[in-house]
Amino acid sequence: MSLHQTSGRWRLGLALSLLTVLLWGILPIALAVTLQVLDVYTVIWFRFLVSFLMLAVYLGIRGKLPKLEQLRSASWKLLALATLFLGINYFLFMQGLALTSPANAEVLIQLSSLLLGLGGLVIFKERYRLYQWIGVSVMTCGYLLFFREQLTNLITAHGTYILGSVLIALGATAWAIYALAQKQLLQSLSSPSIMLTIYGGCALLFTPLARVKSLFILDTFHLGMLVFCALNTLIAYGAFAESLEHWEASRVSAVLALAPIVTLISVAVVLVITPSWTPPENFTFIAMLGAGLVVTGSVTIALGKAD
Repeated sequence: MSLHQTSGRWRLGLALSLLTVLLWGILPIALAVTLQVLDVYTVIWFRFLVSFLMLAVYLGIRGKLPKLEQLRSASWKLLALATLFLGINYFLFMQGLALTSPANAEVLIQLSSLLLGLGGLVIFKERYRLYQWIGVSVMTCGYLLFFREQLTNLITAHGTYILGSVLIALGATAWAIYALAQKQLLQSLSSPSIMLTIYGGCALLFTPLARVKSLFILDTFHLGMLVFCALNTLIAYGAFAESLEHWEASRVSAVLALAPIVTLISVAVVLVITPSWTPPENFTFIAMLGAGLVVTGSVTIALGKAD
């Protein structure tokens, strides 16, 4: 089986990756507000359904809806795999989040970016230079410093906390499988066609768990937040899928590793504007040093020249 090759337009791939990081970085705040009034499965279902409908309308207007022949010519097994594992990722992450802390979840979900990077190196035969491997080491040390307190909590945690952590780690693994399948699917389908199918499939998967009636009692503020979450899904995953068309998975994953730092910066900004939206995060000097190392390592990996 031939493997997907990037277009070589790395600047576009970098820009799309940064857009994904920004959107994924601010998403947890909107989700935290939305989950005050809705259950997690209804939120997930709504995000996927709205993303599917809006993308279908957009592609329909442009006359670019995928034809049945195109879907048949693609690897339907790989398409089903990507859909299933993205759904599993959402399910496991939400279940795990209920049993552990948001900060701990933020640490463990980064396993997804690491596995995506390793998958790019092993499966797609991408290569790092020596200084990029040094960048990996720097980024890893940065995370250990940045999340030192959460890692200590994990080591000394009780059974429920550990179970939640295991579920999140499994969810991260499921996401990496989805992302690698998504990249290979670009060999035969455009990224919008792939995402349209995945959005629709995931919406069907979560339909039995959704409480649709609860949507009709939302106030304007929470409805607006829910719609923002759906638009965030549509744009962020669209940008991520397209970035894999133009740039190596190992480099995209390095940029995505910046997402938790964007989240914590966003939380700090929101606390100044509307403190009631989210609980505060305390930054120590060690944590800020770790954040600097993560950024340095990520930039080294992403912008280094390929062999």
